[in-house]
Amino acid sequence: MNLAATVEARTPAHRDRAIDGLRALALLAVPTGHWLLGGFTLTPDGAIHNASPLSAFGGLAPVSWVLQMLGIFFLVGGFASALSYARHSGPARDWLKGRLTRLGRPVLGVTAVWAVTLPLLHYGFAVPYGTLRTASTLVVQPLWFVGVYTVITALTPYCVRAARRMGVWAAAPLLGAVAVVDVLRYGPYADAMPGWLSVLNILPGWMFAYQLGVSWAEGRVTRRHAWGLLLGGVALFAALLLVFGYPASMVGVPGEARTNSHPPSLLVLALAAAQSGAAILLRERLGRLLRRPALWAPVVAINLSAMTILCWHQTAMLAAAIPGSYGGELTGLVGAPDSVGWVLARLAWMPLFAGLLVLIGRHARRFEAPWANTGTALRATAGVLAAGFAVFALG
Repeated sequence: MNLAATVEARTPAHRDRAIDGLRALALLAVPTGHWLLGGFTLTPDGAIHNASPLSAFGGLAPVSWVLQMLGIFFLVGGFASALSYARHSGPARDWLKGRLTRLGRPVLGVTAVWAVTLPLLHYGFAVPYGTLRTASTLVVQPLWFVGVYTVITALTPYCVRAARRMGVWAAAPLLGAVAVVDVLRYGPYADAMPGWLSVLNILPGWMFAYQLGVSWAEGRVTRRHAWGLLLGGVALFAALLLVFGYPASMVGVPGEARTNSHPPSLLVLALAAAQSGAAILLRERLGRLLRRPALWAPVVAINLSAMTILCWHQTAMLAAAIPGSYGGELTGLVGAPDSVGWVLARLAWMPLFAGLLVLIGRHARRFEAPWANTGTALRATAGVLAAGFAVFALG
């Protein structure tokens, strides 16, 4: 029996393949987006620094609309959490502890490993300090998502109550909160607003799609609602771009004064609404498609390595870029991302990044498994190393 057939045989009949398929799609979009839209420049001292092809090619912004799939990730996260919470028995804190532990172990692992790696690179291989700063920034970059997702997961019981009471409309106040903050920070009184105001969008901005997922799991989102989300999201997205002058890129562009994703703007929620509506409408069709063992097996593999992909994909790119920087500029790897040649070359480098991620993941996946045989002293050491890395990366 081949691998695909084995995976198919071990899949429970009640498994919701469409939800797993959507999660896998959203997961793959994260490294694809970071690898395609993140480049490096090389300074005279041999250090690499972050750069983006979006600075030179504003026309690539629509690519970020496709690759920004965190709305889908939060949607299926809310769906899965609501079902898991409904199945649990015992105190809610026990359920929450299990969910948060699964999120925390991989983050602790990658930050502890990098805490050891940074001095080794600097003192053992003379890697410039600027490169270490760049590396630490990239490693931390996807981890903010884990932190936000952890907080939102902790609010699942309240999301369930809201969904049972208000249905799909439980997400509307979150949309409204982000709209109010955007009016304040971008409207006629923007100059009088404090700089920290945008931080107020972080929780409602990312919780919007999660709440939709919880309502979906509770059976409170119909196809009519899904069409409303899709068409309303598209209309709002177009209005924000064409009438209200929101930046076109869904990711930050160096040198731009405004960004849509950090923290999320109303444009992010418009995209999430459209994506969520499309996902709900396509659920049955996707589920039937994934009945094919050859398509289902990769979905299972990606889901089993979800946190490994999130935590280590930037490390895979750095594993190519840091050694490559010793040879000077290499188009598509190290060098200004300001030409069509760079874009084409980066596409050619991406299979190498993927291969390196697979190799790294073979060892890093142990951080996703329960640390049953890990002593207290080792856990404490990992915690201290992770804290040290965080201080360096965020300092």
